[in-house]
Amino acid sequence: MASITFKNIVKTYDNGVTVIPDLNLEIKDKEFVILVGPSGCGKSTTLRMIAGLEEVTSGELLIGDRVVNNVAPKDRDIAMVFQSYALYPHMTVYENMAFALELKKVDKKEIDEKVRSVAKILEIEQYLNRKPKALSGGQRQRVALGRAMVRDPKVFLLDEPLSNLDAKLRTEMRSQITMLHNRLQTTFVYVTHDQSEAMTMADRIVVMKDGVIQQFDTPLNLYEHPCNIFVAGFIGTPTMNFVSGTIEKTDNCYKFVFGQHHLTLPKRMQENSKLEQHVGKKVVLGVRPENLNVDSSLINEDKSNKLTIHVELAEMIGAETYLHSSINNEKAISSVPSNLKIESGRDVEVYIDIRHIHLFDQETEQLICD
Repeated sequence: MASITFKNIVKTYDNGVTVIPDLNLEIKDKEFVILVGPSGCGKSTTLRMIAGLEEVTSGELLIGDRVVNNVAPKDRDIAMVFQSYALYPHMTVYENMAFALELKKVDKKEIDEKVRSVAKILEIEQYLNRKPKALSGGQRQRVALGRAMVRDPKVFLLDEPLSNLDAKLRTEMRSQITMLHNRLQTTFVYVTHDQSEAMTMADRIVVMKDGVIQQFDTPLNLYEHPCNIFVAGFIGTPTMNFVSGTIEKTDNCYKFVFGQHHLTLPKRMQENSKLEQHVGKKVVLGVRPENLNVDSSLINEDKSNKLTIHVELAEMIGAETYLHSSINNEKAISSVPSNLKIESGRDVEVYIDIRHIHLFDQETEQLICD
């Protein structure tokens, strides 16, 4: 069993700075969990506490049913893969992968079997006699993974392992690591600043800000049901559009008012009791770029979701083009098919897909309803 549990974990450094104020988190056995957030949010510190490379100031950290606060890193049955690969330059690939097993006095025949078996899985058999300097970045990363795999750890910890690779190789390695997790059926905890990595790889994602978990959920739920403005803006590329306005109620009908526009809210929101307490108050509407598009079939009966935007920049990204504009003096991006050939400088009619809008409290930034 290799679940990981944080119970009221606090991390304070010697200078008195607290980077993790109160962390409660449970990672299930065999789960692939990714920690994301901006630089300085505490994600790498959290990973390093699991590894034993950072001491826990207070609280309990468990791997399985065992409290490991005072257990040395080498006795935690974990393996860590670093951003820098951390390979020994004077050793061959084979020697790098075998080193940890040799320290444990594992039989040479068993070491050889494990190294060659893992090398076959990672397709690095032909590099076993090479030194790290003779390998590409992707090959070095596979060696680093292989060195961890031969130990059969309960937990794999990966600290931004793909950040040194180019975009194409990063995409390839993402799928390889995901398939590796499926094959090994071991707990993976992965840190990245790249939310695209997290969305494509994780079973569940921890979104952190200032050492505090904002939301811990599946990629789909984070995307479709963000709990606050920070999560909504952090998850998704391009980022969610935000428009400030107020809630008004006329004839028992709730509307989102921004500038000269009165957007009639969808039935699911009309029936939400939370809206009543926000009437007359400032709120923020969130809508993703793909839900602010040129599909006229989305138009409301009262046409309140129809807008005319001025395209300041048309950015073609393969099959999609991102239209950069402003709505109520706030920057907005619409995603439209590139074959429409919409160019910069045009005025375009777009429609807010009210099936996929979110309302947030402007003061607390928490979700009201979606």
